[in-house]
Parts: sequence; C-alpha cells; structure tokens
Amino acid sequence: MKPNSPQNDAMLEARLLDAIRLCSRRYQPVFVGFLSEAQAFSAQGILRREGFFRYLFWGGFEEAERVMFGAFPEYQEPDPSEFPIAAFTASFRECDVLTHRDFLGALMGAGINRDTVGDLLVEPGRGVLFLREEISEYVSTQLTKIGRVGVRVAPGFEEPLPGGLGFVPFSGVIASPRLDCAAAAALQTSREKAARLVEAGSVLLNGIQTLSLSATVKAGDRLSVRGMGRFILDQIGPETKKGRFNLSGRKYR
Repeated sequence: MKPNSPQNDAMLEARLLDAIRLCSRRYQPVFVGFLSEAQAFSAQGILRREGFFRYLFWGGFEEAERVMFGAFPEYQEPDPSEFPIAAFTASFRECDVLTHRDFLGALMGAGINRDTVGDLLVEPGRGVLFLREEISEYVSTQLTKIGRVGVRVAPGFEEPLPGGLGFVPFSGVIASPRLDCAAAAALQTSREKAARLVEAGSVLLNGIQTLSLSATVKAGDRLSVRGMGRFILDQIGPETKKGRFNLSGRKYR
C-alpha cells in the first residue's frame, strides 16, 4: 500500500479513535505508533476534527521525525516521560561504515514491525536507536550484528545526538506564503528553480509530496527537498509595507 493511500489513512484514523476511546474508558494514557512525519500531520487533522486535544506527539527527543501519539485522560497533563520509548546506543568500529538503511534493514530482517521503530541516528562508530519498549529485550540481547559488522548495544545515549542534528538559521522576504516562495527562501535559490523542484515532486510539505506551487505554508511547517535538505519554518510575517512577508526558519545540518 502507498504510504498516504486512503486505506492507510482509514487505518490510522481507526487506530487513533480506538486509542482515544481506550484512554477515556481506562483513565490512563494510550499510545499509537511510531508514526511517520506524514502520518503525524494527518493525525493532527483527525484530532482537530474529533475535538480531542489531550494528546502529545513524542519521539524520544526534541525534533524527532518519527513520533508516537499519546492520548491522555482529563486528570493528567500530557507528559513525554510516560511514553513507552527506549533509547539504545550501538557502538562499532569507526572504520566500519554503517548507515540508517543498514540499521533499519537489520531490524526489519529480524521481523520487527516498522511502527515499533523510531528515529535511527547514525554517525561513525555510533548509532542511537529510539524504539518501543516492547522490543527492548530483543535489541539489548540479540542485536549483535548489523550486516557483517559487530555492534555492542547499551541502553541510553549521550548528548549530542549523532546524525548531523543541529540547525543553521535562514531568513528571507517572500512575495506570499506559498510553497514555491518558501522553498526558494529555504534553499537560497530562485523562485523558478524552486518551482521546478516542486513540480518534479522533490518537495515534501509536512512529509507529504506536494505538487501545488500555491500550497499555503505556515509557521511550524516542515519542508523536505530530496537531496538538498530538511527545513523548519519558524515564522512567516509580519507583512511588510510593500505587501511581502518576512520568513525565518532553520535548516537541519
């Protein structure tokens, strides 16, 4: 099935509604996921429609791309510490080159479901894995190799996280809060080149491929441009005297 197919959307909605019902019935938090960026964005629309606001998305650290959904009862404030997420550090020799794909392939090859795997952050000699607690025992005792490379797995992680996390700020003035304008400002390129990237399907808005140049962007949106980086739009506006818009944001390192 395609990631954003109607069938998948219906399955996601059913899982969210079940979590909300169970939360209300049991008076305790209920969790769904990990969800992709696109699923989390779709989930927010479903939750707004249902009028349910006692929830939190959390992936184990700030700015996580894959997150879990947590529904919380009326008496309890949404709390990241309640999420059943475990972090592990896999250490290996720096001369052995491992990638995100290698780690994900090893986990999927072991029969682990994708929705129990969060972000996998990898740098030379170290990978930090964010996983659902239910697969903690397997990872801590059975994950000894990634491909042909031996790894040593230990619970927890040390800051800073690997994987090039961190941001470079950017800013600009755009003609309007449209996708092509925002992409041009984020990439520091011309609007025409940004438009070609959008029309080619290379630009994702909140994890969803968006082909419309005039799609509206807003503060908090995330852009991904294949092969060119990922961006967070922090502020759009205020409008200038000439009817243009100030835009500021951050690019993932």
